[in-house]
Amino acid sequence: MTTARLPLFPLNAVLFPGLVLPLNVFEERYRAMMRELLTGDESEPRRFAVVAIRDGHEVAPTAPGMPDPTALPEKGPAAGFGPDPILSFHEVGCVADAASIRERADGSFEVMATGTTRVRLLSVDASGPFLVAEVEEIPEVPGEGADSLAEGVLRAFRDYQKRLAGARERSLTTSELPDEPSVVSYLVAAAAVLDTPSKQRLLQVPDTATRLREELALLRSETAVLRHLPSLPAVDLTIAPTYPN
Repeated sequence: MTTARLPLFPLNAVLFPGLVLPLNVFEERYRAMMRELLTGDESEPRRFAVVAIRDGHEVAPTAPGMPDPTALPEKGPAAGFGPDPILSFHEVGCVADAASIRERADGSFEVMATGTTRVRLLSVDASGPFLVAEVEEIPEVPGEGADSLAEGVLRAFRDYQKRLAGARERSLTTSELPDEPSVVSYLVAAAAVLDTPSKQRLLQVPDTATRLREELALLRSETAVLRHLPSLPAVDLTIAPTYPN
């Protein structure tokens, strides 16, 4: 297995390989991360690891809170994540490659990144200005029957998207969907309207076929529900909302 030390960006969301991640970076620990990434060789990928938060706060508290109203705001790279930050994060995340990092006049950053490979979190170092993680790359294993499962998932996903469009009669963006099983599995996982724990389960399943099999069951279940709720909004297939840190 390939291991690496990468800056760590926790989010209240799940990033999948191949999906675009826009970020609005304003908190100092993440600004420091972006400044560090900008110091590297421009010909090399500007990589950082993204993990979903299991228990904690994406943005550190900025005012005294309950139950102690006199408590001072937390500071530092691990603020909001407790004394042992790794316990606050899901074990499996995704490497992000920042295609663009633009600094604004106020010192905040506008970042556009893309998920690349899944990684397992091995340790978290909070000794510097931002969190750094040791991660282990997780290979993508096709699994048995991935090709035929992908075809079934695409059919179910098109039906699901039609139901999402519903009474709004929104134009669909599914006319040119990919057919490579792992790409299909991640696209559907990102685009389906699911909560973070459900998306996290799809990210960390052991192989593509298992992910597709679970998605097929989810899509059929959700489509059945949508028959009675036709006015839910459709979602974009490739770009997630911009996440404030």
